[in-house]
Amino acid sequence: MQHYKVTGMSCAACSSRVEKAVSAVKGVDSCAVSLLTNSMGVEGNASPKEILQAVEKAGYGASLEEPIKEKTYKKTGEGKVENSGDELEDLETPVLRKRLLLSLIFLVPLMYESMGHMLWNWPLPNFLDGNHVGMALYEMLLAAIVMIINQKFFISGFKGLIRKAPNMDTLVALGATAAFGYSVVALFAMSKAMSAGDMEAAGGFMQELYFESAATILTLITVGKTLEAKSKGRTTNALRELMKLAPKRAVVLKGESEVEVPIEEVNIGDLIVVRPGENIPVDAVVIKGNSAVNEAALTGESLPVDKAEGDNVSAATLNQSGHLVCRATGVGEDTTLSQIIRMISDAAATKAPIAKIADKVSGIFVPVVISIAAATFIIWLLAGETVAFALARAISVLVISCPCALGLATPVAIMVGSGKGAKNGILFKTAASLEATGRIQVVALDKTGTITKGEPQVKKISTVADVTEEELLSVAYALEQKSEHPLAHAIVIEALARGISKETVTDFKAEIGSGVTGYLGGRKLLGGSQKFVTESLGIEFENTEAEEMATFGMTPLFFAADGKLLGIIGVADVIKEDSAAAIKKLKDMGLRVVMITGDNLKTAEAIGREAGVNQVVAGVLPDGKEAAVVELQKFGSVAMVGDGINDAPALTRADVGMAIGAGTDVAIDAAQVVLMKNSLEDVVAAIRLGRATLKNIHENLFWAFFYNIIGIPLAAGVWINIFGWTLNPTFAAAAMGLSSFCVVTNALRLNLFKMYESKLYGNTEKLEELKIAGVDGKIYIERKEREDKKMEIKVKGMMCHHCEAHVKNAIEAIDGVVEVKANHNTDTVEIRSDKDIDIAEVKAAVINAGYEFAE
Repeated sequence: MQHYKVTGMSCAACSSRVEKAVSAVKGVDSCAVSLLTNSMGVEGNASPKEILQAVEKAGYGASLEEPIKEKTYKKTGEGKVENSGDELEDLETPVLRKRLLLSLIFLVPLMYESMGHMLWNWPLPNFLDGNHVGMALYEMLLAAIVMIINQKFFISGFKGLIRKAPNMDTLVALGATAAFGYSVVALFAMSKAMSAGDMEAAGGFMQELYFESAATILTLITVGKTLEAKSKGRTTNALRELMKLAPKRAVVLKGESEVEVPIEEVNIGDLIVVRPGENIPVDAVVIKGNSAVNEAALTGESLPVDKAEGDNVSAATLNQSGHLVCRATGVGEDTTLSQIIRMISDAAATKAPIAKIADKVSGIFVPVVISIAAATFIIWLLAGETVAFALARAISVLVISCPCALGLATPVAIMVGSGKGAKNGILFKTAASLEATGRIQVVALDKTGTITKGEPQVKKISTVADVTEEELLSVAYALEQKSEHPLAHAIVIEALARGISKETVTDFKAEIGSGVTGYLGGRKLLGGSQKFVTESLGIEFENTEAEEMATFGMTPLFFAADGKLLGIIGVADVIKEDSAAAIKKLKDMGLRVVMITGDNLKTAEAIGREAGVNQVVAGVLPDGKEAAVVELQKFGSVAMVGDGINDAPALTRADVGMAIGAGTDVAIDAAQVVLMKNSLEDVVAAIRLGRATLKNIHENLFWAFFYNIIGIPLAAGVWINIFGWTLNPTFAAAAMGLSSFCVVTNALRLNLFKMYESKLYGNTEKLEELKIAGVDGKIYIERKEREDKKMEIKVKGMMCHHCEAHVKNAIEAIDGVVEVKANHNTDTVEIRSDKDIDIAEVKAAVINAGYEFAE
């Protein structure tokens, strides 16, 4: 994704217009514009030049954006490195604060004269007291100065109007200009009355002056913009905090000397020295020393992790105790920290599907508001009201309307939510993945390394009559030493513990999810699942020992040599300490939890019972996992959680793929959500955070729409003749200025959300009970009938199948109704529900559908 900085946007209408212009460029696959960060993310093969031209043609400015960093550095002539600034520094708030201060300096004396003197007879200097034209000129001068200070509204607003692309600034500019222009006309009328000696008429025109309204509108909206900018700055706090963690310097070992250099000068392969109490500067592997490393900066986990030679360490983590020498494996943009920062910035630059609602409204919002304002002015004139009254209503409509709140409703919640997740080691790659996580109904879990520790051990060895355990282990060791499967690792550890000598096989082959083959001294060796070995040997055999192993949660691995079965080794993995508790929480949240594994059904069921999952899919290859996800999607939105290469197809197929813990690069690339810690508790936390963010977005959109739906009719004077309610332009401007601030502040409440709280949160929708299993790699799903309550009623008036459908739809809308069967031939309707249904409610539904209820 290529990132751009966009300038000149003032509201959602602007961002929508930029997005539409860039999306029309040939070669652009997708485009998302964020009003929150004034940024744009573009995917496709279109050239940056074409994209920049499209933005400029739409009336805005744009520039290519470098990857986000906390500080940028540049070399000076002396070879030194200088800090050139914080890329996330809030540059908007200081400018707005200065504009606000200057506006207030001139607004205060204006309000003193226009309000204080006119309403409460506050004293004025002698040269103004009683001098109506002088007072009007004084107000005009001060109002003009405030307008010049806030000229940005007029430049942007009228530029948009000329380009037929009006925005929020257009509404403000039109409102302030109308108030100022009408007041100038009143001033000329006043001077004419005074020249005619009609002092009473001249004094009357003082009530027609709206100079203070023009100045107040601009000032109050600047107040709202200042508060909004300051709140928007706080939404990037999580990102800023992560960037501050990046070390600026590193100690590099050069020969026998330790040299401190800027982080930009560290290269892959350099030896880095990290003393106790120092942050690790780059991603690296430990080659000397032992220590406890605090990884809370990346994972949110407060307990330190022991590190020894051969272990990987990440940039920005804290070396707490020992002295480490590490070899750099990832520097600059390749470090884990930089990738996390990139994920958050990408999430901010993308758009959640729910934002499309606001985008559609924003595209037509401003022209519609201008039309409403014009209609308001004309209607009040036709109703016999004065020009001043009609103008005040029209101005109020212009300045109370706020497309900004609509544009900010989604991105501010996404930014805060993704930042909250990142601080706890939960990384959402896009805004869409955060929203989708909040809609999950089914959670599919890989077994090995996800539910279990992924560190299996040999639990039992069973040999045929003439084979010893050592002989069986020797063959197994020779085969499995070249395999990367966790079960193979368990056999290698057991063989080493028993002192089995190492022998090397030739022509080694691994069949993913099935087994391994190789040759040793001319003998063909086989190892793997019962199905793999029996099919390879071309024989069938039953083994009660294997069934017993599976019953106790062990995975039986069969081994053969020269077509003869040697025996079975039972290997068992251990469930993580927190897996069962996390799965219970998922079920308590109304989620259906399914375990998917390549293990045989009996072993899988034993693990599944211990973990507490709802269902098990067993005996499947990687493509079988993907097929299982497809089947589960028939029952709701599915999240697939896994950590291995064989999980990648399923992760990609799922509505949300979650890579857990130290997953492989393939799994991480395939997933939409990356969980840094190796714990299912983070799956619970991610879904809770997704639901909380989605709820926050709904609240923001509700208030944004509600504000405009209530505010515009009130400003137009719809309720004057009914309730006497009205709204002058000054209060309308204040309301408009605060609306966006309220939306942003509501989003900031997500920072207070407790992701790991045991309390239930959100969706408790019940899914139909399923029985899922795998047989010979094939997936089947059977519906399990619930013990539902049944009711039969008589309905008259049904003449055909369409009538049956009407009745069926009407009754199914009642809460608790599971199934309805209607028969127009017998006038009967059978109702199945999962709780007691009030017969009166059923009767009402039938009658409202247009049919006769017969008890």
